[in-house]
Amino acid sequence: MKKTTNKIVLIGAGAVGTSFLYWAMSKGVADEYAIIDVNKDAAKGQELDFEDASPSAPSFFSVKSGDYSLLKDADLVVITAGRPQKPGETRLEMVADNAKIMKQIALEVKKAKFDGITLIASNPVDVMTTVYQYVTNFDSKKVISSSCTLDTNRLKFEFSKIFNVNPKDLNMFVMGEHGDSSVSTLEFATLNGIPLKDHYADKKIDASKKAEIHKKVYMKAYEIINRKRATFYGIGAVLAEISQSIIRDERKIFSTGSLLNGEYGEKGVYAGVPSVIGRNGIVCTYQFPLSKEELLQFKKSVSILKETTKKALAAIK
Repeated sequence: MKKTTNKIVLIGAGAVGTSFLYWAMSKGVADEYAIIDVNKDAAKGQELDFEDASPSAPSFFSVKSGDYSLLKDADLVVITAGRPQKPGETRLEMVADNAKIMKQIALEVKKAKFDGITLIASNPVDVMTTVYQYVTNFDSKKVISSSCTLDTNRLKFEFSKIFNVNPKDLNMFVMGEHGDSSVSTLEFATLNGIPLKDHYADKKIDASKKAEIHKKVYMKAYEIINRKRATFYGIGAVLAEISQSIIRDERKIFSTGSLLNGEYGEKGVYAGVPSVIGRNGIVCTYQFPLSKEELLQFKKSVSILKETTKKALAAIK
């Protein structure tokens, strides 16, 4: 019998995962949702709470909680499980603990014979995505990291304030690591095709100002964590938008993590690069033009990801 509904399974029912579900349900992304968490009581509680939201949603949905058998017939699994980032801790410092968690999840997902798309947001996200793909040996095009999509939103928001425009009309990306070594692509950024660099002088945007904006972007998570102990609404919205592009085959472009295979001369690790996302996962990647300095920063970021990935893989042996 032909499948007629879309199903999303969430693994990890913490603040990030449930914020994602709330966004996805509010947007009417899927028909069925399922929740898997080590804390089965909490997962059941989330199921019951989300049930109450269904009559008010734009379209009816069903929601269940349980074990990995829920992956049967799922189109998309979104993984947010892992221990949270502590105040003052970098994402890369979480690597050993979360690599072990990710290995166990990957083995369970593979055992369940899941054959859909995987979207991962567990930090350090590109490293965890590399671990997951390594353990499952799934097609890398069907395994996606949320990577720098949230960072890109933050960058666009900062520039939207400067130029007084809608952030959606800004064409720029944060690339590389979702973290401190990320790169803001400002040299060839545009406003719907209009080169922004032609207007930097008018807006008093020099090298110092660019560095200040970039630091604000990658430090924003630390500020949020220090103030309210966790970030979850922004990443929840991003995950819902990526999921919608997958479920509806919208083929939108995001700075998601792809397993590099020659982009900017790099291979073998997931990193944030502009990628077209559709029903079958990563349709293709594009090399957004970079200045010499931005390219060097990107390569340094990838180098850091490679070193951290070695530590993660060593931790799961």
